[in-house]
Amino acid sequence: MEVKKQHEDALLKVNGVVGAAVGFNELNRPSIVVFTENRGVHGLPAIIEDVPVIVKVSGKFIALPKPNKPGKPPTQPTVDPASRFPRPVPIGVSTGHPSITAGTIGARVIKGSQVFALSNNHVYADENSAILGDNVLQPGTFDGGTAPTDAIGTLYNFVQIEFSASANNTVDAAIALSSVDMLDKTTPGDGYGIPKNNTLPATIKMKVKKYGRTTGLTSGQIYAVDATVNVGYDNGTARFVNQIVITPGTFSAGGDSGSLIVADGKGKSAADDNKPVGLLFAGNSLYTIANPIDAVLSAFGVTIDGE
Repeated sequence: MEVKKQHEDALLKVNGVVGAAVGFNELNRPSIVVFTENRGVHGLPAIIEDVPVIVKVSGKFIALPKPNKPGKPPTQPTVDPASRFPRPVPIGVSTGHPSITAGTIGARVIKGSQVFALSNNHVYADENSAILGDNVLQPGTFDGGTAPTDAIGTLYNFVQIEFSASANNTVDAAIALSSVDMLDKTTPGDGYGIPKNNTLPATIKMKVKKYGRTTGLTSGQIYAVDATVNVGYDNGTARFVNQIVITPGTFSAGGDSGSLIVADGKGKSAADDNKPVGLLFAGNSLYTIANPIDAVLSAFGVTIDGE
């Protein structure tokens, strides 16, 4: 991580490089992973200060607020995460500011007696353009939600995104003031249930899962950590640091932004099952990018309202 930190600016200045992270190579040796937009990027070393360099063709990373179509074929006969849910609504389903298409409710979070819905800035704050007090909807407008009829709360706070390839953004996050009458703390019946209160740091090869508006319940694995990536938005490109990279590409799709990523505990790690790890916000057809959940919670001084 230290070597990557010292050299990442130079790596990201190479034409065609979109990110740099820390992972393992095929020999299970800690390595610097360089993500490129296309094949054939020149000027990349094979080793830096005795640390191997792995080059992965990832394509561009983009924020994931835009589903391909309204609604989705339900993964179970009675559950469609893009539909309108009776109040209190579950987490992991369609939501958004009235000006955006649709994203996902990540979790119910609390601060004292206040109850909030957690999602991304680009889902609830329209890439810095929203005003505190604006309605947030369930479902999102792309899925038929309208204001104020489908409001489940109001925008309470968000972390500004700095649109620059030299920025040091750490989270794409926002919270909406809601209530236990409007917002539940569990996923729909075909999801993973209630997240734990206690969080878990991301580690390479950790198995994870999420429930989101577009792809429902999916499982994946953390491929790399400490990632510095350039992410494309409608308002421009924003560089994020200390991010989590997850595979496979089927882990998420447009509309899953805002999903809470939790540990997929099996066997010896059963005690860690459903512990929050990250907040999904970007990716492409090969990788998903997430903010570390502790950074998100710290930004607002909130905790997961789970079990």
